[in-house]
Amino acid sequence: MIKNYYIKSTNNNKRESKNIFHYSFFVILFSLLISSCGIYTLRDSSIDYKKFKTIKIGLFDNKARYVNPQLAPQLNDKLQQKIAGQTKLIRTNSDNADLQLEGYISSYDVTTAAITTQQSTTNRLTVGVHLIVKNLPDNKTDEFDVSRSFDFSANLSLDQAQASLMSDILKNITDEIFNHLFSNW
Repeated sequence: MIKNYYIKSTNNNKRESKNIFHYSFFVILFSLLISSCGIYTLRDSSIDYKKFKTIKIGLFDNKARYVNPQLAPQLNDKLQQKIAGQTKLIRTNSDNADLQLEGYISSYDVTTAAITTQQSTTNRLTVGVHLIVKNLPDNKTDEFDVSRSFDFSANLSLDQAQASLMSDILKNITDEIFNHLFSNW
């Protein structure tokens, strides 16, 4: 009886292993087929590289009431790095680029987010960016706004909060812009 159980168990394990192998094989094959077709990539972006080959990324202006002088150039650099690292688009300064991106920082505001016993405990920094995208092959222009909020302790000054939040601000705003530009939601 123990011998029969062992034989049945071994046969079931062999069948399960075959099923897992077949399933894994089809998943890998499907992934390779999708990633090799040129329009779709596995990096969360979908770009028709037959239509779009070049991109021009203009410098961001800072039109917010409060100006953080480091934000615009760092955001511009971070966005350029992300596009270069996750797409096949070639960066150019030509006005004939297939995609042309320009924009400005529209808001950089601090508000109180939480109050206890009539005293502020949490402040919120809200950063907004307005973008204009010109799509030359389709002769279209798209304008959109990206805004993110970042909470920080009311015990910190704005300068201290900016120093600790800058990497999060840059990452989140850059990701939001990139996703709007290149992902099919």
